[in-house]
Amino acid sequence: MLWLKSFHIVMVVSWFAGLFYLPRIFVNLAMESNDAAYDRLLLMARKLYRFVTPIMWLALATGIWLWLAYWLPTMGWLWAKLALVAGLVGYHHVCKNLLRQFEARQNRKSHTWFRWFNEIPVIALLAVVLLVVLKPF
Repeated sequence: MLWLKSFHIVMVVSWFAGLFYLPRIFVNLAMESNDAAYDRLLLMARKLYRFVTPIMWLALATGIWLWLAYWLPTMGWLWAKLALVAGLVGYHHVCKNLLRQFEARQNRKSHTWFRWFNEIPVIALLAVVLLVVLKPF
């Protein structure tokens, strides 16, 4: 079980690395006016999204496996954590839609908007870690 838990932690950390960096690329895309630089950033964003999507699925699969192995059905902290994870999956998919807008060169949001958007996974990570470690309810 410790191997599974370790693998889950590595997948979560890797997924978050992508959730932290992809919106940062969006900040730069929103500010970029040079076509060659824009295309390079777009390529980076595409590759990063394609890389972290399977990692997200592995993080979710190992998390579900752990949940079933320990069978923690009624703990309030766990339901709160699962709600945050569902929100992060939604955030991941919003990133996909934003990437598509950049690909179509139809982004209408400012770099400042993306800077704030970039803080969402930081706050979610803090909340998830506090819930898992403290188990407040």
